[in-house]
Amino acid sequence: MLEFLFLFTIVIAGTGGELCVSRAMKEIGEVHDFRPPAVARFVFRAMRVGWMWAGIALMTLGFFSLLAMLSIENVSFVVPVTALSYAAGTLGALLFLHERISPQRWLGVLIVCIGVTLVWLSRH
Repeated sequence: MLEFLFLFTIVIAGTGGELCVSRAMKEIGEVHDFRPPAVARFVFRAMRVGWMWAGIALMTLGFFSLLAMLSIENVSFVVPVTALSYAAGTLGALLFLHERISPQRWLGVLIVCIGVTLVWLSRH
């Protein structure tokens, strides 16, 4: 049960964080100038976007959940199972960021989910 809670937190918090950061970056825009003063201005702009802070907080929670899961399970189990974040990310991109997802990408997500299921069923 604890494994499931950590896995759920890794997938939801980690993916939620990535979606929030993506939304923040869409508000901020692309980096075109990589000189230090321009990069500093970009970072300060990013720090004023709430989505960026929400994303950082969620990704931090996901990271510490990953550490906790690695302390109780083998990495050969944890890494493949956390691939569920690909499915969550695709669904989040559709619902939260309103991205179009091609049938080929959905097929890829299905294949990942089948793989995760196989790893989960063989865990002990």
